[in-house]
Amino acid sequence: MRVQTDSATHATQQSSLDANERFGLRDIKMADLREALRRGMDDFFASPTHGVFLTIIYLLIAAVAAIVGLGENPLPLIFPLIAGAALIGPLAACGLYELSRRRENGQNYAWWHVFDVFRTPSRWAIAGMGAILALLFVAWMLTAAALYGTYFGAEQPASMRALLEQVLTTTAGWQMLMSGVFIGFFYSAVVYVATVVSLPLMIHHKVGLPEAVGLSISAVLRNWRPMVAWYFLVVALMIIGSLPLLLGLAIVVPVLGHATWHLYRRVCQSGT
Repeated sequence: MRVQTDSATHATQQSSLDANERFGLRDIKMADLREALRRGMDDFFASPTHGVFLTIIYLLIAAVAAIVGLGENPLPLIFPLIAGAALIGPLAACGLYELSRRRENGQNYAWWHVFDVFRTPSRWAIAGMGAILALLFVAWMLTAAALYGTYFGAEQPASMRALLEQVLTTTAGWQMLMSGVFIGFFYSAVVYVATVVSLPLMIHHKVGLPEAVGLSISAVLRNWRPMVAWYFLVVALMIIGSLPLLLGLAIVVPVLGHATWHLYRRVCQSGT
């Protein structure tokens, strides 16, 4: 039994090493984050309508989720919905990865090439990741609903002003807010670690979902300082972009999408 366990462990480690070598996993520095962000902005400003188009789709998905899933009084879950939309954001960004890939290779990157994602050899792996992200989004919304019920029971605010007063002027509201931030951090960190490299990799190469996620985890662990810094940069920019009635997301989401592609290219340097 011990021999079998050691053999299985060795095989897993060898598979991980093979994947690291196959995709050219390398160390990065903080300067790579700045370069990735610069290149992401270049891609966006080369044709900003691409990003706006995808952002509109992203917000429509959130709106549909609100109508379908929040019930008769959606007010208590409005803010969790906005925050939770970021859990499916990496999937929406796949089209941006494809546009950045095409521009990097000197190919036509007209907006309709976002739909080339559906023809990539790894499309079923991407669909699998999409299903996982959708389940995590649903789990987050159910968690948020349970959290609200724990602190306020069946009490329902009559207006947005009443909701803000309920959350910001009561002890229960602040406790719920802090609990939600902590739990939300856990959800977003899991999604980030699993997708920051895996989704661009699946756009770039034919690869299975487990291998792609494993490489993403390896990349984050190997470069934990810059990757943690990138995570908090993404969170900060998403918060800033959400403040002016979500309008800032029309720039923030596409820039970060393009920049994440270039971050992936600095982490994994195999292929074109």
